[in-house]
Amino acid sequence: MDQKSVHEYLQAKPATFITKPFAQDVDVYKVQHKMFATLSEGKEGQVDENGQLVWWLNLKCDPDEALLLRDKYESVVPGYHMNKRLWNTIILDGSVPEDEIKRMIDNSYQIVVDNLPTAQREELAKKVNG
Repeated sequence: MDQKSVHEYLQAKPATFITKPFAQDVDVYKVQHKMFATLSEGKEGQVDENGQLVWWLNLKCDPDEALLLRDKYESVVPGYHMNKRLWNTIILDGSVPEDEIKRMIDNSYQIVVDNLPTAQREELAKKVNG
């Protein structure tokens, strides 16, 4: 997945909105004012096999699964500027399959939703279900 397709997938999650509290080049994706993802340009000069700038995606993750994913994929590393136990950074260099990235996004979103206070979860459910 590239930056554009990741952005579209993140933005399509119910009741998601984007803020830029850190810098103009870092999109922070939130649900009910709780962050579940960030998307930003990778390190300066980091390009993929096509010479395109590589983007970094931070996602919340179960601590045990976070370690397994880091072992499985070279492009999944401890969360950049995040709690390294609870967040992973996925370097979007084309090496992690699209379905796996979508699954990790879905899990991150669900972790945040599941940990919302009951009133916020109910408010979200109303927005989603109309």
